[in-house]
Amino acid sequence: MNKLSSCKTVFFVCVVCVIEAIGSYARTFTNLVSFNGANGIGPAAGLVQATDGNLYGTTVSGGKYNSGTVFQITPGGELTTVYNFCVLANCADGNGPFGALIQATDGNFYGTTLQGGEYGGGAGTVFKITPSGKLTILHSFCSLLNCLDGDSPTGALIQATDGRLYGTTRFGGKYGEGTIFKITSTGQRTTLYDFCPQDQLPGWLCC
Repeated sequence: MNKLSSCKTVFFVCVVCVIEAIGSYARTFTNLVSFNGANGIGPAAGLVQATDGNLYGTTVSGGKYNSGTVFQITPGGELTTVYNFCVLANCADGNGPFGALIQATDGNFYGTTLQGGEYGGGAGTVFKITPSGKLTILHSFCSLLNCLDGDSPTGALIQATDGRLYGTTRFGGKYGEGTIFKITSTGQRTTLYDFCPQDQLPGWLCC
């Protein structure tokens, strides 16, 4: 067999292996749950696997009050709604959890809602929720004049090595262009940075 034939044979074998691998991956896909409105709509963020082995996540809308949910799903696909947002008047408990949950070292889950909360037109919240569904609002944004504390958190929080939680808001802050903040598990919040300081950047560069 010449070198050209050998190369063709090797190439053919590689192609067959790739096709078989793709087919193998395709056969392992399993739909665990389908959202139907009552159990939530729009799971926009990723899931987190908790220490109990189950997966936890959020939906942006749907649920009992059409304002989003926190849910638990087993590896086998059994879904349980842990919390329905907007159970409180004027959605003081939050509305529209857009970012992913994190499970902190204390075993509780932490997250944010894009809207709702105690102040203003509903600028969002930071919340803590136990695996059994007890929710505590740690901070409602827009508690300060002109939303100096931030407005509309959309991303997931992270827990740093100091034990505090860190996150961002899309709007609000000193210049109205968002903030970076830290918050403790008991709700003590501090703004670390206000985006687009106008003494350093022309206003049109903020966008």
